[in-house]
Amino acid sequence: MATLCRPSVSVPEHVITMEETLELARTHHADHPQLPLALRLIENTGVRTRHIVQPIEETLKHPGFEDRNKLYEAEAKARVPAVIQRALDDAELLTSDIDVIIYVSCTGFMMPSLTAWLINEMDFQSTTRQLPIAQLGCAAGGAAINRAHDFCSAYPEANALIVACEFCSLCYQPTDLGVGSLLSNGLFGDGIAAAVVRGQGGTGVRLERNGSYLIPKTEDWIAYDVRATGFHFLLDKRVPTTMEPLAPALQDLAGTHGWNASELDFYIIHAGGPRILDDLSKFLKVEPHAFRFSRSTLTEYGNIASAVVLDALRRLFDEGGAEPEARGLLAGFGPGITAEMTVGRWAQGNGGA
Repeated sequence: MATLCRPSVSVPEHVITMEETLELARTHHADHPQLPLALRLIENTGVRTRHIVQPIEETLKHPGFEDRNKLYEAEAKARVPAVIQRALDDAELLTSDIDVIIYVSCTGFMMPSLTAWLINEMDFQSTTRQLPIAQLGCAAGGAAINRAHDFCSAYPEANALIVACEFCSLCYQPTDLGVGSLLSNGLFGDGIAAAVVRGQGGTGVRLERNGSYLIPKTEDWIAYDVRATGFHFLLDKRVPTTMEPLAPALQDLAGTHGWNASELDFYIIHAGGPRILDDLSKFLKVEPHAFRFSRSTLTEYGNIASAVVLDALRRLFDEGGAEPEARGLLAGFGPGITAEMTVGRWAQGNGGA
């Protein structure tokens, strides 16, 4: 069965703290009628630090969508290959062993996709399939795992490479003054993650069953308004309540597999915010400690969109992994409102330490 190996994660060198974020909000929006509410919401995220691709002075400028997208491309090309190489090394594979590259990102646009550049730059085989996913937002990390699982199920000897590249700071819009926008300015960070799904062997999560669930009539709760100035992020105040309808979907997936989602050994969950994790703990009847990896990602990096799930999994590896055959759940949530879910067991295989 396909095994999701140790992810490699990298965050940019520029750091902004919670205190700096709050002070910037006070300085730039001193006359905002809902500033106290926005400050309280930002503080409640629990985000202590975030990493961004430019110094904050540059991040706060808006040179135009064209320049920002050029920066996205340049930064992706400068940073992604090293992250991929570490993921390949951890999986004990070469670029020539990869059969498909699944690239997910919602913070910039390239055509051809970065996958084409990577195949040429890093000497992947010319026959490597390309699957870029651009419109699933934070759920794309889970979707990438699921599509890699599907591919390796169809081609049992194949290997898939997942890459998530998110520069959320390049989507900052100084004219967006809604409370949701101000909250987003204090929540999202930049990060890159990569991981290999091996069709044979490997240490990590042996993927056994995946699924997707969309909450009806919520497609405008998380969205982009695409304008001449770029991507304007829209966040509905009802988003934090979505775990009540999504928890049963997680239970159903586990139940279809003969498991109880409340009684698993590890949980790798997209940390959109603390309310998401608190509610999921409540509705799944799981101890809050079970989501410690996701909380650590949120605290240290903020919401790094599609890369969150891979970073949370990396933290499980850093803790020493799980016991052989331990049962676990991985889930990413994003626009739609969509959940991308996977269940599997911890495998200690040959290759892919």
